[in-house]
Amino acid sequence: MKTLPMKRWMTFGWIAALSFTACLQPAMSFAEEYYEVRTIVLGEKGDAAAIDQYLEKALIPALERQNIGPIGVFAPKPGSETEQGSVFVVIPFSKLGQMESSREALAKDDEYQTAAADYLGRDPKSAPYSRISSELLTAMDCWPKTVVPDGTLENDERVYELRLYESSNERLGDLKVEMFNAGEVPIFLDSGIQPIFIGQALIGPQTPSLTYLTVYKDEAARAKAWDAFRAHPDWKVLSKNKRYGGTVSRIDKFVLSAKPYSQM
Repeated sequence: MKTLPMKRWMTFGWIAALSFTACLQPAMSFAEEYYEVRTIVLGEKGDAAAIDQYLEKALIPALERQNIGPIGVFAPKPGSETEQGSVFVVIPFSKLGQMESSREALAKDDEYQTAAADYLGRDPKSAPYSRISSELLTAMDCWPKTVVPDGTLENDERVYELRLYESSNERLGDLKVEMFNAGEVPIFLDSGIQPIFIGQALIGPQTPSLTYLTVYKDEAARAKAWDAFRAHPDWKVLSKNKRYGGTVSRIDKFVLSAKPYSQM
């Protein structure tokens, strides 16, 4: 049998490797949605009214023109354990590249530029916030797309909870994602915990982590739902699975109310 020269074997090897990588790429990058969770920290001199004006009249309408939405805007619920002073914005994207194209579209959107002029034209001494931090999430198999249940926006008593589960290393973070995908979400639903979105962090100040937003009829329903979750027989089994032991090193919990113009 005639053998191929070394150079031809090497060329064939590179082609095969590149072809294999190309075949894998869609599976590696596939997600039905991506989420930016933007936290606007007001600080001592923050102007919440200016931020509301910008989000309601400029940013959200501009994103709607780009077919991006629904957009969620939230603030800490008065009287809750969540510290006041921040605005939380949730923006879903259908693909990663949409984040970049959206920014470019805003720069070319005259209607947006006019509506945002007061907000964008402020000098450094009159900035409406102290800082903005964001995390970028990829949707998970257990909840691949944003869901806003029918009637949610008509209920003025509704309450939201935003949770971030941080893990001490990437292996444990992936195991916590696996735990959600393995059956945690059906227990949520059976207990009265309604997810809006669930995502694993790709980029953010607290990685590895996952973040999810849930909604409840009112504060009493939120408390009842979590009591039911903790007592659920399926959760008792899943939580004792040694494979998932120690997957969460820190939990950040925010009890929120929706802004009047929020689409979630």
